Amino acid sequence: MLEELKEEEIVNKVGGRFKLSTLIQKRLVQINRGSRPLVDFQSDNKMEIVLQEILQDKIFLSAAGEMAVVGEHDDGDLLDMDSLEL
Repeated sequence: MLEELKEEEIVNKVGGRFKLSTLIQKRLVQINRGSRPLVDFQSDNKMEIVLQEILQDKIFLSAAGEMAVVGEHDDGDLLDMDSLEL
């Protein structure tokens, strides 16, 4: 389940353990408020869903430290998830 957290791949992908914990926390808050998962991953464990979103490059921290998601637009636009109404 949380074996991904023990690997350096996910830590390096996000840019460090502090950034990883920040990203996980921000995304868990959104999911707990009703935001839909961005990955097709069958699990009731919200932490596993967030880890899969990170590993599949669906979410990341912006330079401003805000959580963002890669948009589904062809031009690769980024969506600021913190500004969306849930």
